[in-house]
Amino acid sequence: MSNHVRVRFAPSPTGPLHIGGVRTALYNYLFAKKHQGEFILRIEDTDQNRFVPGAEDYIIEALNWLNIPYDEGPNKEKNVGPYRQSERKSMYKEYAEILIQQNRAYYAFDTAEELTEARAIAESKKETFIYNWSNRQSLKNSLSMPADEVQQKLEAGDPYVIRFKTPENETLQLTDEIRGEIQVNTKVLDDKVLFKSDGMPTYHLANIVDDYLMQITHVIRGEEWLPSLALHVLLYRSFGWKAPKFAHLPLILKPTGKGKLSKRDGDKMGFPVFPLRWKDPKTGEYFNGYREDGYLPEAVINMLAFLGWNEGEGSEKELYQLEELVEAFSLSHVSKSGAKFDPDKAKWFQHHYLQTQTTEKLTEDFQRILLQKGIEADLSAIENVVNEIKERATFVQDFWDLSHYYFQAPAEFNAKASKKAWKQDTPVLMQELIELLRSTEAEKQEELQTEIKAFITNKGIGFGKIMQPLRLSLVGDMMGPDVFHILAFIGKKEAINRIQFAIQQLK
Repeated sequence: MSNHVRVRFAPSPTGPLHIGGVRTALYNYLFAKKHQGEFILRIEDTDQNRFVPGAEDYIIEALNWLNIPYDEGPNKEKNVGPYRQSERKSMYKEYAEILIQQNRAYYAFDTAEELTEARAIAESKKETFIYNWSNRQSLKNSLSMPADEVQQKLEAGDPYVIRFKTPENETLQLTDEIRGEIQVNTKVLDDKVLFKSDGMPTYHLANIVDDYLMQITHVIRGEEWLPSLALHVLLYRSFGWKAPKFAHLPLILKPTGKGKLSKRDGDKMGFPVFPLRWKDPKTGEYFNGYREDGYLPEAVINMLAFLGWNEGEGSEKELYQLEELVEAFSLSHVSKSGAKFDPDKAKWFQHHYLQTQTTEKLTEDFQRILLQKGIEADLSAIENVVNEIKERATFVQDFWDLSHYYFQAPAEFNAKASKKAWKQDTPVLMQELIELLRSTEAEKQEELQTEIKAFITNKGIGFGKIMQPLRLSLVGDMMGPDVFHILAFIGKKEAINRIQFAIQQLK
């Protein structure tokens, strides 16, 4: 095996890609780029019963949106392809047969009914049924049956599976790049099925063979595969191959309570758990995605990077561009324990990255929102508004709620704000303000501010007596940026119309 780093992300196309899977892809990508290696996408579609149309395209689109594209994989073929296991299935039987010839695997002819009966017998004795060294000589397989009977069954086309022959009582010394040294005694392992009766390999055989043939140097995968580590190391040993280094990533946990983050948590708390929107081809049901919810890919990447990793002790840095993550990333700083998902932290990252977007980009995005609402405004006017409100926004879609009063006069007034701002003498004062706006030549924000403040000072009244009802008239509520900015933007004529409407409505 080469010292040149080659890693793979190997999802199954059984539905939308969970953000736990996205994080696995990200860590593989960061590790590969840190070591000038290759990041490979392999589609593990050996389980045809669970295959979902569109899932592979979804995975590829998600990686591309997040700017962590693969170097080799479907449609990026190199000399170790193809990269879909279903297109490689002809080779797996050959490797399963090699293990049989070496007495490291065997044919098993047990029917589903016979195995169910064996489990029931074990349960009646308050034992757990495990198909392994303890009982394989008494079950229906090529270890317990005469060779001629086995041959007859094979020639007759009787259904069978190929099982791995696990060593009887050996203590394995395993190494995980994150968790350190692990000891496993083989007597607790079962004889896993390597090759199924439908002619397809199981994950265990296919992923070992593919990782070897694709020259994978590091297997970085989720914690759920840690119980399979012993079997996989034994398979490498059985073939006489050098095993890659293994690293098992911690789980992403629920924001509250115990357990792994699920779609149900997202539904309940109102955040996505998938990178892109997904439509279930069977039910037609839609599931939200980070992209469609308005998140920027940089924010999602930064958020996911911190779900199980940090740069090291004493580091308080939280904001990383992708290139900085590549530079800083190390498996030695990946946590062993699960990482709690924090929806508020995800929004915190999103808020930061929204502020780094160019005004031109944000202006164009907001213009599209305005056009959908039937509002036409030139780009310079929209840019003026964007510059005033963007610091309070987390998503581009927040812009409308933060600025609708720039483009539409209020049709009603917040009751609580009206009670606070609109007093008995307010209509008279507002009428005087209208007269001032009609008579002044001031147009710009600073000029209007000077005129109106002078007007208030000359009247000898508190600023709130004018400024609060003015804001209420222009906005419909006690919210928004500098009221003089709003006034200058909409113009004196529109401002007078809004004040007159407020006088009529708030009698």
